[in-house]
Amino acid sequence: MRVAIVSDSHGHAAALAGALKVLSDQGCDAIVHCGDISNRSSVEALGAAAAETYLVAGNMDRRYHDLPEHARQVGVHFSPRCIEVPLGGGEHMAVTHGHDGRLLDELVAGGQFAYVCHGHTHRRRDERNGRVRIICPGALSHPRRPRRPGLAVLDVEADELTFIDLPRGH
Repeated sequence: MRVAIVSDSHGHAAALAGALKVLSDQGCDAIVHCGDISNRSSVEALGAAAAETYLVAGNMDRRYHDLPEHARQVGVHFSPRCIEVPLGGGEHMAVTHGHDGRLLDELVAGGQFAYVCHGHTHRRRDERNGRVRIICPGALSHPRRPRRPGLAVLDVEADELTFIDLPRGH
């Protein structure tokens, strides 16, 4: 199974659509957005993807009160704090935005997930804590490290993570 991981698109629906176009060539079975999607058109772009899609709310999504209903209408799995993505073989990925540091720490320390993905920092991350692999894909909008927009693709069977840089203004 291949999972695309994106985060922090901050209402830049065109950038998200461009990233999803890049992902269409990657053969991903699922797409997760780690929060701060920030508008309805970006949710619609996720819903139009050819893979199962998952979305958690970020700290910048609080004012979008219709986000849960809109996500449901366009076929996107949604949770306000944390969503579990089935990976097969009884394994799951936990996805949260990361602005609630206590929740992120609990997900990692609990050890029940093979992968814990988050956004919020706008910095790429690939670390292990025991059996848990912690992943942040960076950001599509206002990336910090590296300073290029990007995303990640996880090959679950091979346990291989690939970061993909996108051109600015993508």
